[in-house]
Parts: sequence; C-alpha cells; structure tokens
Amino acid sequence: MHHSDYCIAGAGIIGLSLALELHRRGATVTVLERNAPLAEASYAAGGMLASHDPENPAALQPLADLSLSLYPAYLAAIESLSQLHVPFQTYLTLQSHPTSTPADTKSLLPQLNPGSHTFVRLKERSIDPRQLGQALLAAVLSTSIALHPHTPVQSIRSVGDAIEIQTTTSTFSASHFIDCTGAWAAASSNLPSGTVVPRKGQMLAVALPSSLPLDLVIRTPEIYIIPRTQGPNAGHVVIGATVEDKGFDKTVHPIDIAMLQSSAAELLPQLADATILETWAGLRPATSDLLPLLGALPHRPRHLLAAGHYRNGILLAPATAHLMAQLLTNETPAIDVAAFAPARIAGLLST
Repeated sequence: MHHSDYCIAGAGIIGLSLALELHRRGATVTVLERNAPLAEASYAAGGMLASHDPENPAALQPLADLSLSLYPAYLAAIESLSQLHVPFQTYLTLQSHPTSTPADTKSLLPQLNPGSHTFVRLKERSIDPRQLGQALLAAVLSTSIALHPHTPVQSIRSVGDAIEIQTTTSTFSASHFIDCTGAWAAASSNLPSGTVVPRKGQMLAVALPSSLPLDLVIRTPEIYIIPRTQGPNAGHVVIGATVEDKGFDKTVHPIDIAMLQSSAAELLPQLADATILETWAGLRPATSDLLPLLGALPHRPRHLLAAGHYRNGILLAPATAHLMAQLLTNETPAIDVAAFAPARIAGLLST
C-alpha cells in the first residue's frame, strides 16, 4: 500500500495549489482525481480576482485580501517550476454599485451604455484560468507529487494514526486526507446532504469586435464581461454566467446563451453580433453561507476539507493552500479561520 504524508482528493486549482505548497515544505503528497485534472470548475471559471465584489459575504474579505497579497509569489513559483508565464489579463473592473460615487465611464470606455447602472472603478485583476491551469499542472508534473487521474475515492477510514483511502483500483494511506473535490465534496467525504452543493453556471466566449478595444472587466449583478488580452485566448471575451440549482447537470441551453449575449450587448452594443467561439457550463461548489470550508472535520482531525469556494476558487487558491498547509503543520494561521471552520455547519458536528 502506498503511504504519503498527505493525500488530496481533487486535482482542480485548489487541490493542485495545496499539493505544491505541501511539497514545497518537504512533504510527500498524493493527489487523486475522479476525472481529468482541472476539468471542472477550474476550467469553467471566468478568472476575476474579485476581492471586492459587493456580492461576496463580508466575512470573506480577510481571506480574499490574503490571497491577493500572495498572488504574485504564487504565480512566480508556478512559473519557476513550469517555465510557463501566467500574466494578469486585466487590471481594472467597472462594477455596478448604485450607492457609490460613479466612475467616469465615458473616458474609461466610451462604448459602454450604462443604462440604469452606476459603475464604480475597482483596481482588480483577472487571469485566464485555462492558462493558469496549464502552468499549474506542468508545475505539479515537474515534481515528485504523485498525481492519479481517473481515480475516484470510494471510501475513507481511520486506521490508527493514518487515513486509508479506497479507490476503484487501489488503496492509499496517508497521515492526513484533504478533500478538495469542490461540488463533489459532500459525496467523497460522506458529508450530510447539502453541505456543499453544485450551482450551475452557463457561459460563452465571443470574438472581440475590432470596433471594441476592451482591456477591463465589466460586472453587474446579472452579467460579467471579461476580455482576454494576452496568451492563447487573446481577443476572446468571456460572458457569464447563469446561477442555477440543477444538480450536476452541465447541459448548455442555446436560449440561456442567447440571453447572456443579449444582456452583454445592452452594456456593449458591439457584442450583439459578435461571433460565438465557445459555450460551456461549470459547477460552482456552494455552502449555505457561501463561505469555504477550510479545516478538519469535527471528531475527525486527520480528515480535512478545502472546498466550497463558490465563485472565488481562482481568487482564493493561494490563500487556501497557504492556510491549509499552516493548519496541517500546526502553525498559527495567517488570519483567523474560524469563519471557515467546518464545525460552523451544524450538520457536521456529529459527522
């Protein structure tokens, strides 16, 4: 039986970022992935580092701020291992916010038709999650981290001072098990129903019209518009996203895609006839309070969760990896993690 210091379930951006951080600290790490690495929410994400989105819960702010402070070093470490550069795509967001002093949208983006929206200017960056995913996976593969794709976890049990993880093909052992499976965490960790649920989001990418030079993000409660300015997807504009309680269904519906493009065109009329390049749907992992679950399960100190990041998995990856590594090595966390402790969820107290 293969034994490692840490076994991580889930090879999305959260799981792989944590694996790299633990490896950097000298630990042996195994990662088990039910599908292909980075094929779910990490691939579907928009990539906004939206630390000041007014829809974020207030309790998320310290975690978001920590993650932003870690992002440059996080990207540099990935680049050092992968030899792949991951640039920031944008540095500015126009956020719909009716109670703040409005930005001068005419000078920033003359083509914007604000309609009933009042926009404020946020110094906020974005990245291309697919570009990040490629570099992150290459970084992991350059190390001794044992990555096992298409290896879903079937059961977990404590055996003395270790955790035994049974998959469809093998049995693994580790001193600690960390569930980073996102929307699948409730099933893979045998948690009460509803602890983490999928929230479907349909999205599309269109070709940026030549009449619309766009180098900033536009975000309202109904829509976001994210240009890709560098890399393989330069010249694309990502438009999203629906928020649906449809279980694990990822079907893309043309009527919803048309609605998203129409909503984007109300803000930027040049997008009305923009060529659709791709459509897709992803599953955001949501908790009841829309805050992530970070830490050990009550009564199961060797079984930890790093899941439930909802819309902010890309933003929160560096801080999640940093804090989880601190918790696993008994360091004092960089911020108070009480708001994110799994014990806050009533149904987990007896799990």
